[in-house]
Amino acid sequence: MALRKEKREKMQSERGKIEISPQVIARIASAELLETYGIVGLTSKNAFHGLADLLTGDKASKGVRVRVKPDGALLDLYVVVQYGTRISEVAAGAISRLKYALEERMGIPVKTINIHIQGVRFADEHSDWK
Repeated sequence: MALRKEKREKMQSERGKIEISPQVIARIASAELLETYGIVGLTSKNAFHGLADLLTGDKASKGVRVRVKPDGALLDLYVVVQYGTRISEVAAGAISRLKYALEERMGIPVKTINIHIQGVRFADEHSDWK
């Protein structure tokens, strides 16, 4: 089996070169998303007929697909939102938060962020999820 060489985000500073793997970008993105109002968790892009396994913690980055291009990173985010929230505002807030985290704090240019709503979480009194 041949290993695919992953494309890394490369940055140059006066002190040297910095390379960031797409997995690191995915981990940062998933951590930011899990802190975003209205987002309950992330899910696999292969959610089948409404059956979305909620990914949290270390597995949450599996709900993020990162592609690095010369003009910036492209992110596809597969999320589950809380019932009763305005989905368009949750998505806009997530995009804004993520763009800030990657561009301003990390220096990673972002070309596109796509939010894919994979499910809606209904709160019930027997659930541990918020």
